[in-house]
Amino acid sequence: MKRLFLSACVAVAAITLQAQNSYIVKTKGVQKTAKVSTSEGGAEEEKEEAQDFIGKNFKYYSLCDWKEGMKFMVLPEKYDMVVNTFCDAATDKEVSSNRLRYKIMVYQGHSETDDNHTRINFLCEDDNKNYYYQIPNGTFDDYCYGKLGVPTLAYLGDVDIARTLLNGKKLYTKTTLYRVDTDADGDGYKEVTVPKNEEVTVVAIGVGSRSFPVKIIVADKKGNEFFQNVAMSKTNSGMRDDEFIMDNTKFTFYGSFELIDANETASGEYAKYIGRDVYTKYKTTMENEKGDKVTIVRLSSFKIEKVQPQSNTNYCKLTLKAPSGAIYYKQVTFVNENVAGDIDGMKEDYYPYLFGNGKGASGVPASHMKLIQQGKVGVGYTKEEVRMAKGEPNRTAASSNGAEDWIYTNLGQIVKFSRAGKVLRVISTR
Repeated sequence: MKRLFLSACVAVAAITLQAQNSYIVKTKGVQKTAKVSTSEGGAEEEKEEAQDFIGKNFKYYSLCDWKEGMKFMVLPEKYDMVVNTFCDAATDKEVSSNRLRYKIMVYQGHSETDDNHTRINFLCEDDNKNYYYQIPNGTFDDYCYGKLGVPTLAYLGDVDIARTLLNGKKLYTKTTLYRVDTDADGDGYKEVTVPKNEEVTVVAIGVGSRSFPVKIIVADKKGNEFFQNVAMSKTNSGMRDDEFIMDNTKFTFYGSFELIDANETASGEYAKYIGRDVYTKYKTTMENEKGDKVTIVRLSSFKIEKVQPQSNTNYCKLTLKAPSGAIYYKQVTFVNENVAGDIDGMKEDYYPYLFGNGKGASGVPASHMKLIQQGKVGVGYTKEEVRMAKGEPNRTAASSNGAEDWIYTNLGQIVKFSRAGKVLRVISTR
């Protein structure tokens, strides 16, 4: 009975602590329970140029560069529940990581003990007690240059900066997997699928996990909320830069989000393309609204809805609307010197190479268009339809009765026309 009573007290204490802690934020609709659990995700490689949003605003601090007064939150993971991280400075006894869960630790520098051990010291803002983490072996310099950091601690400086810069901002989603809270008093969540390149608004920012400290909650235009825990400066993340790849890419800011405001100033020069009718000159690959790669056949018609310059590159993301209303996305460049080679397909990302102006096949019967898009023609097709399907012939040969042959040596075909300019038949020369 005593054990049950104690467990209940711990759960209630955890609920009360979170209720008073502004760093703990949840997506709406989450159910309140007394369950306490931990979870961890992954992270991604992101841009670190000094000029970009992350490099400019989120400085990386190695343990060697920590300054007294820097704030962290204790966010133990499953392993930390077995191996305690901190000791009480007054008693030198280990303190349960679960007991310190969600408490804010203020860095107080490091010190050496009489038996040549190094302690990294903290003042707990919640209970006003002093705690320390003892470095397993070696000197402070040896340890801090190894980028090992202090286990369980999520850097709150990144959270505070993100709140100032991002709350209320419009973003685009850059991946398709996000999370929704399932446990109001713990770390329970479920993954949800979200369309890529969806416009969302930041509604709350709080603490995530040690590896990915900044929890960004966004809402789409329908009011659906979801979040991602992301690494900003990577201070004390416990992960090396080369681990922020593959699936972990979405756990950096640039892997999950793109700032709309960052592109607005650059979009003026592309305004003339917005609203333009275009068609594909060649078969290509695009992304659909689910983020899947799809094949788009040649002579497919679209209207350009948006042109979004991509940060620090010569590329833009086109938002294209098909006649059916379906939305597609294509990365293109308008800069010719960035396009390699002259072989078909090598210049696919060069806008003037891939797209033609206009609706492309206006007036062509749907039954003809299906074959034309495959590079084929049938009896009765016009010369213009043959051009759409096969391009210009390598040479032509006219007969005395007014009929004409178009010879495609590259395709190994001869298209024979009647005097009326309609296809009679296609002969294979191979």
